Amino acid sequence: MVLLILPNAAKISIDSNRTAEHSEDTVMKSRFLHLKDLALKMRKEGVPLGRIGIELGIPKSTLSYWFIGIQLTDKQRTAIKANWLKAINESRGNAIRWHNRQKAGRIEVARLEAEAVMSRLNLTDASTLELALAILYLGEGSKKSSDTSLGSSDPTILKFFVYCMKKLYGVSPTQARFYLHLRADQKIGQTREYWAETLKVPIENFKSTSLDKRTSGKPTYLDYKGVCVVSYGRVAIQRRLVWISRLFCEKIATMRG
Repeated sequence: MVLLILPNAAKISIDSNRTAEHSEDTVMKSRFLHLKDLALKMRKEGVPLGRIGIELGIPKSTLSYWFIGIQLTDKQRTAIKANWLKAINESRGNAIRWHNRQKAGRIEVARLEAEAVMSRLNLTDASTLELALAILYLGEGSKKSSDTSLGSSDPTILKFFVYCMKKLYGVSPTQARFYLHLRADQKIGQTREYWAETLKVPIENFKSTSLDKRTSGKPTYLDYKGVCVVSYGRVAIQRRLVWISRLFCEKIATMRG
């Protein structure tokens, strides 16, 4: 007897659900019915379905049902496609701006963390300064030549190098020789003047300049001033810096926990 009742009960339940869904759909459609004419007008003017839904607050399913019978002209289809592409570009622009804001926030956090570290350092301590120079030299300095030289396209790095050489070892920048490595379209005279002014050294101290012919025909960014090599004829300083950096790295590498 129970088995005979269950199918009927299930059918009644299913019919009830369908009735409820139909009622809900009817209520949904009737709730937006006063906006139908405006929605149809916007569609014929080329407004994308998604934007109509957002502006009028109508579900896409309802709009799709309303738009089934619409016959669009070529002009209307062109307008819809143009608006669709415009919406995509606007979305991309918004995404890029959001990403840039997020990136700027992360960069600011990094800057604040760096300032906190700097506040704990004794920048007047000669050992701290020499260690910093040694680590820089290990990565960027020349280690096979018979002088102490370092090249970079970053003016701040070269200013630091020149300052340390004078502060730690009493070697004036006027005792250094300067060499430039430029791209093919860069002007030698103007670039020499830039580095001479930036590093506060006599332009007469600039020696040979090499141009990279491989870059011929490729425009150089305006803020790129080539690579400047600062060279001091003091191989003993080079050896000292290399040993300091290597011993420091080895010692740290063998430390535990």
